[in-house]
Amino acid sequence: MNSPDPPGGGGTPLKKALTTPLLYLFILGDVLGAGVYVLVGEVAAESGGAVWVPMLTALALALLTAASYAELATKYPAAGGAAHYTTRAFGPFLGFFTGFCTLCAGLVAVAGLARAFGGDYLAAFVTLPAAGVAVVFLGSLALLNLRGITESVRANAAATLVETGGLLLIVGLGAWIALRGDGHYDGLTRLGTGEGGAAAAVLGGAVVAYYSFVGFEASANLAEETIDPRRSYPRALFAALCSAGLVYVLVGLAAGIAVPTERLADSSGPLLEVVDAAGGVPHRLFSAIALVAVANGALLTGIMASRLAYGMARDGLLPAFLTRVLPRRRTPWAAIAVTAALSVLLALTGDVTTLSSTLVLLLLVVFTGVNCAVLALRHEAVPRDHFRVPRVVPVLGVLSCAVLATQVDPDVWLRGLMVIGAGALLGALHARRRRPARGGRSRALPGEGPKAPGGTGG
Repeated sequence: MNSPDPPGGGGTPLKKALTTPLLYLFILGDVLGAGVYVLVGEVAAESGGAVWVPMLTALALALLTAASYAELATKYPAAGGAAHYTTRAFGPFLGFFTGFCTLCAGLVAVAGLARAFGGDYLAAFVTLPAAGVAVVFLGSLALLNLRGITESVRANAAATLVETGGLLLIVGLGAWIALRGDGHYDGLTRLGTGEGGAAAAVLGGAVVAYYSFVGFEASANLAEETIDPRRSYPRALFAALCSAGLVYVLVGLAAGIAVPTERLADSSGPLLEVVDAAGGVPHRLFSAIALVAVANGALLTGIMASRLAYGMARDGLLPAFLTRVLPRRRTPWAAIAVTAALSVLLALTGDVTTLSSTLVLLLLVVFTGVNCAVLALRHEAVPRDHFRVPRVVPVLGVLSCAVLATQVDPDVWLRGLMVIGAGALLGALHARRRRPARGGRSRALPGEGPKAPGGTGG
């Protein structure tokens, strides 16, 4: 396509209302979510007591791909994110494949958070079977999603303030433990858990920690609604990621100082161990904060997954049944029901570590496509200035995805390859539908406008 405008031409029908501070808060709220409440212990189990090292490594690796998103979102400020960019660069097969992997990553994320909800944080109030909790939890979120987007967004705004305050509380408690002389400092520089060297420990922990930084990619869909995306998007994106990274590193240091590594690694509520070590904070208060954070992350991701499924169905990429909408609430009830049911199935068949690693694997596939799209689209000029990264950055982004993928466990690869294979098969079928007939044009999907000249199939 030669025009950088959203499909359909004539600019965007969406209201441009997001300033740099508003975009920063959105990205920060999306990134600074529930993952760190659950995965600090898993990172410790992979890498040892120096939890802050894989956290910092994961931030550096995330910034590489974030830079590619910054270039593409300012060059093509249109909704669609990774699927839009890869379709533009490589055609409908990879565009569909990328969208499919993004949808599956959302379902896996919700399932992982549902498992986490039934862990030690909930046990502070009541002890229940994790599987049963996951079913009730996901059903409740689906009902809130069905009620309406306004109610969901209001719930998210309040929950973001709560979860951010909880993380800052952990940092303060870690500092208090250090000041009173009860800190454990020997593990802060210990990398490795007895298997493999320090490098393997850092990369293994970084794969798990990477989960805490995902979410920034969703902000690319807001570029179309940003007042000045060329200036605002890169500033908000990098500032939010660095802010979240700073908080995560401080949380990792606080956890390492407050709690012995073995105890941290064995806990499904690792930050609750910090609260116990510090004393003075009601056990149930912090557990409630953590549960709010987990629920908020699952709610946001569930909304994204249901809307993505609805949009793909509307465009003919998924069964048309998923386009059904509640008459009064105007919410996509079929897509919400199906995505919630699939998340329940995943939650019942995987633990938190396996699900989070599967999510990271799927997003590594998506991020590889985005980094390659930057290189493929470098030759395409647009009639506006945009953010540009040195060519080496997306190259390093692709390499970082490859390195992280080598650290994914074989059983996670097996689960992930099933999803990737299904996406490739469905993508091939979709591309065949879009293939132009002899002497004619490619068949447009429902809701798709006329193709711009010079397009690559998307």
